[in-house]
Amino acid sequence: MTAIDWLQGNPTAALAAVFLFGLLVGSFLNVVILRVPPRMMWAWRREAREVLELPEGDEPQPPGVVVKGSHCPACGHALAWYENLPVVSWLALRGRCKACGTRISVQYPIVELLTGLAFAACVWRFGVGLEAAAALVFTGLLIALSGIDWRTRYLPDDLTYPLLWIGLGVSTAALFVSPTSAIFGALAGYLSLWTVYWGFKLATGKEGMGYGDFKLLAALGAWCGAAAILPIVLLSSIVGAVIGGAGLALQGRDKATPIPFGPFLAIAGWIWFLFGADLMGAYWTLMLPPGAERP
Repeated sequence: MTAIDWLQGNPTAALAAVFLFGLLVGSFLNVVILRVPPRMMWAWRREAREVLELPEGDEPQPPGVVVKGSHCPACGHALAWYENLPVVSWLALRGRCKACGTRISVQYPIVELLTGLAFAACVWRFGVGLEAAAALVFTGLLIALSGIDWRTRYLPDDLTYPLLWIGLGVSTAALFVSPTSAIFGALAGYLSLWTVYWGFKLATGKEGMGYGDFKLLAALGAWCGAAAILPIVLLSSIVGAVIGGAGLALQGRDKATPIPFGPFLAIAGWIWFLFGADLMGAYWTLMLPPGAERP
């Protein structure tokens, strides 16, 4: 009996194992969220100097995702293994660096817990197998993209394109949708927001969203299929109104304050990816009279 066979026969153990695995992945995703944007901006500035034929600056390259170990961004203190345990270390240190006492962002335990719970939900929904493995990749990339967009209002191509191409590749195995549905889903996702973007810009002269949102919805279309695009957009609007509105109210900011749309798209896409069929079933149950057949 292999480990996979044993986990398939012990769903509680499988959920516990994938939750712990999600905590570890969440710790890594925190590094991605914090280190990818500075490295990309550093590369852009370097490319801009080359295009403008300016002398090279002496700005040091920011640390990579896996090359430099975890450290305090304030004092540079290298974290020991027991200071880098997901959630537990943050609680034990009371949210402060052991060396300098600087407050450690609550983002760290939130991302770790969120990843663990989301990974467990994927295994609960799909079981132990290829579908769950693909769902974990999908979930991890969405969490990283959401974290980066929330902090910087930017969705990096280095993550949106892999999410798109992996989704198209997974469709060839027909795990979730067919290749045809994935291709048309990607097209519909990109073109729908592209059309809204230009319509809004021509009408108001303002940019309501960025091109990263187009690419993210295209990637969600590749994973969820063309039929999921409209429900995802509608659901993301609801999620954005609730979470975004609550966030602005708690921070005392004006409703006109721009907020990133990517996290709400990601949340809606993830919900539909896991529970879209159930949501559609509930919708038709409410809308159709008793005994009527679904269209």
